[in-house]
Amino acid sequence: MQQPLPAQAAVPLIPGRWIAAGAAVLAALATAAAVLAWSTQQRLKSLEAELVKRQQDSGSQATEARTLARQAELTSREAAAKLALLEARVAETSLQRTQIEELIQSLARSRDENVLADVDAAIRVALQQAAITGSAEPLVLTLKQADERLARFNQPRLERVRRAVAQDLERTRAAGVIDVTVLTIRLDEVIRQVDDLPMLSVAERRSTTKPAAAPDAPAQPASGTAPGLKPGAWWAGLGQQWAEFAGHVWQEVKGLVRVTRIDKPEAMLVAPEQAFFLKENLKLRLLNARLALLSRQFDTAQSDLRDAQSVLDRYFDRNARRVVVAADLVRQVTSQARLVSVPRPDTTLAAIATASAGR
Repeated sequence: MQQPLPAQAAVPLIPGRWIAAGAAVLAALATAAAVLAWSTQQRLKSLEAELVKRQQDSGSQATEARTLARQAELTSREAAAKLALLEARVAETSLQRTQIEELIQSLARSRDENVLADVDAAIRVALQQAAITGSAEPLVLTLKQADERLARFNQPRLERVRRAVAQDLERTRAAGVIDVTVLTIRLDEVIRQVDDLPMLSVAERRSTTKPAAAPDAPAQPASGTAPGLKPGAWWAGLGQQWAEFAGHVWQEVKGLVRVTRIDKPEAMLVAPEQAFFLKENLKLRLLNARLALLSRQFDTAQSDLRDAQSVLDRYFDRNARRVVVAADLVRQVTSQARLVSVPRPDTTLAAIATASAGR
């Protein structure tokens, strides 16, 4: 009956173990919770420090980004200015390229085309010179040079142009060329002779020359009879001397009187002082005509030359050879001093245009 006591004694020991075990578990859990809380706090602190660091980094990056943005804006403006400059240079380069291409094309033309272009330009310049000077000489020289230049090229396409040049050259030569240099030289010669021209109002002195003795004639004796000479011969020589003396006296007497036909009496009334001014006026007329010829004023030159010719015919001795020569020179200049109508070389220009178009 005493044996159930051990079971009753064991019953109250079981809950105590469980309590100890629970306390141990709770202590372990509390320790784990404390450790977890401490580690969480440490992680929060590290995260907070990381956030502060990143915030600082982001602030510095934002400042740097603003600086870079300003630099980028300046760079973009410089790039825009450089782009505008490059566009201008590209446009200039394009223009230069176009010009170079045109130059290359002009240089790439054939030799015949260059010759035709040069001949055409030379003829047009000669036409302008002929229009300015009123003389066909520049056009004649240019056509002659063009003919010589085309003759050096043995090209069938240039033969038509050469024939046209020959036709225009003949027509231009037929129109006549005024040589102003020769005309002015003739007027200078007349001006130089004006002072020596004899006038009708002033008698011209005529020089008398003694007849030359025969080289083989024997010397006449001064007096008496020379040895070997007959008295009749001496008297014959004396008569010959008297005849020569009488002829000389008669020539002097005839020189005292001069008979001249004067169609215009006013020419004999010119005083010596008036004769000087008359000659000076004639010189001025001739000088004015010379200047008019040099300036291609042919109407003015013709008027002055007619006045000079009238003065020579009216007041100067036309029987004198110098007056005749001077009047002939003035008459020649008057007949040649005329305006020449220069023909246009249209045949040559048309042939050049046809040859250039048929390239």
